Amino acid sequence: MKEKNFGHLGSSFQQSLIKSIIEDKKYGETIIDVIDSKYFDNNSFKYIMENLKELYVTYNKIPDYNTLGQKIMAENTTNETGKIHLDTLNNIKESDQDTSYVQDTALRFCKQQNLKRELKKVSTIIENGEFESYNKIEQIIQKALQVGISNEDAVDVFDNIEDALKKDYRHPLPTGINGIDNLLKGGLGRGELGVVLAPTGTGKTTILTKIANTSFIYGFNVLQIIFEDNVNSVKRKHYTIWTGIAPDDQPDRESEVIEKVNDVNKNTNGEIKILKLPSDSVSISEIKSKIRKFKNEGFNIDLLIIDYVDCLSPERSTDGEEWKGEGSIMRSLEAMTTEFDIAIWTATQGNRNSISSEVVTTDQMGGSIKKAQIGHVIISIGKTIEQKEHKLATLTLLKSRIGADGVIFQNCRFDNEYLIIDTESQNTLLGHEEQKIEKERNRAKEAFQRRQEMSKK
Repeated sequence: MKEKNFGHLGSSFQQSLIKSIIEDKKYGETIIDVIDSKYFDNNSFKYIMENLKELYVTYNKIPDYNTLGQKIMAENTTNETGKIHLDTLNNIKESDQDTSYVQDTALRFCKQQNLKRELKKVSTIIENGEFESYNKIEQIIQKALQVGISNEDAVDVFDNIEDALKKDYRHPLPTGINGIDNLLKGGLGRGELGVVLAPTGTGKTTILTKIANTSFIYGFNVLQIIFEDNVNSVKRKHYTIWTGIAPDDQPDRESEVIEKVNDVNKNTNGEIKILKLPSDSVSISEIKSKIRKFKNEGFNIDLLIIDYVDCLSPERSTDGEEWKGEGSIMRSLEAMTTEFDIAIWTATQGNRNSISSEVVTTDQMGGSIKKAQIGHVIISIGKTIEQKEHKLATLTLLKSRIGADGVIFQNCRFDNEYLIIDTESQNTLLGHEEQKIEKERNRAKEAFQRRQEMSKK
């Protein structure tokens, strides 16, 4: 980077950088000490950056758009320049751009410029023959290399002990599958990544839609990203949960479905949105940009559903080594849970050996083993041919950083049509309805025997 400012990177880059500093507070506090307004080649960008740094020094926090706007208006009450600056600030706010590349590039540039300045001091010391100042030279270089590195994530073990001991410190989002929720101590928490492992055609979309729907009903905001399914098809799955009417029957019972769905909408505080994206070109950075845009529009996401992770593309080419890309994607997903303070559920395909397996294990996961290593929670769905026929499945909690794992729910009800997943009791291949009838017969026999015994007495 021989250039002395961001001019060679274009106006869009500079606009996106200022947006990142304002909206991503963590990044803003990391770069604020090394960035300089002179690095911008647009007068409005320079002016906004000067005011941003001034407000940061005064109040020790990154200002928001409103605060910056108020300061600009207060200083430019009688000239048109202030209006130009405000228009520029508004354009920055409304822009929708991928910021990951911008953040990395800008931070490297600023750190290099700072290092260049410090090395000039070192060069002067050396040219003056101050050999006894070696320790001073070393300190200058070490300090320059530490600029732009944040330590704010480090937490003292003895700080805020009471907060660590709170029972609700995780704030779990329930899945709606009782057996799983009990083992996860209420569900998947913010900052946690859950993975569903299943062979093709067993019900990945069913279980992810069930999880999304449950969180919505509990008042959380949910973004459900799909790649291969049709939006209306997924919407009908949600309608089925609320109405008990199968997707194929909903057009014939339109008025009934509309009434019940609208009733749910009126009586639930959460929001749920479905976002259809192409399955061969979307990266994590693009999803992060979408989330930030939603946040700017007032939709603060609590749960992100990605159906499914195998459809995401790595940020950079891995030269044909697909497994490396999958590991990078999973690491980025895990980082997103903390960056946005959300829970994420996604799914991944099982390999050929997982098809028709009753219990699917992590060694039957397709692609990189990193998907198993990085996920906080892994649930698998296994279905034999007989189980599929009787609408049953075997759910296994393969991994949990939250509590017990290795738990198998064998032959539990798994109805893809009605999105019913029941782990409350194990069932035989007779099926649920037949089993209920059998239980009723047994109860009747027991009652009859008790009456006979009482009459003899």
